[in-house]
Amino acid sequence: MRVVIQRVNHAKVDIDNKTVGKIGRGFLLLVGLKDADELATVKKAADKISKMRIFEDEEGKTNLSLKDVNGEILSVSQFTLLANTKKGNRPSFVEAMRPPKSKQLWEDFNQELEDHGFHVETGEFGADMQVSLENDGPFTIVLDL
Repeated sequence: MRVVIQRVNHAKVDIDNKTVGKIGRGFLLLVGLKDADELATVKKAADKISKMRIFEDEEGKTNLSLKDVNGEILSVSQFTLLANTKKGNRPSFVEAMRPPKSKQLWEDFNQELEDHGFHVETGEFGADMQVSLENDGPFTIVLDL
């Protein structure tokens, strides 16, 4: 599993000029699932993300978690994160999990985040989406599990 975590001031997902997910301050999560991932993997990722301290405290140190700042989550499924570009010029996606298993596991991941007490908005699995964001920092982390 690979998750790109972007600390944002706000973010949204549009499909056909209609907003389907929108948050204020929080995390934009771009989520790629590997063929070998399972429920235990997404539980571990959700737990790690829920405790990640990347928001600044009053002294300017990154000591605060998403919960500490009452942040929100926008989760977007993105199989292209699993692209292998080692050979040639056309990325290979053989390591990416295929639907419908990947859709279910992504939904399980989002439920785990909600179970940690977060408001979670999402894109639409498999759709052509336009993602807009204001990256705060910028502060971007890649979580590989």
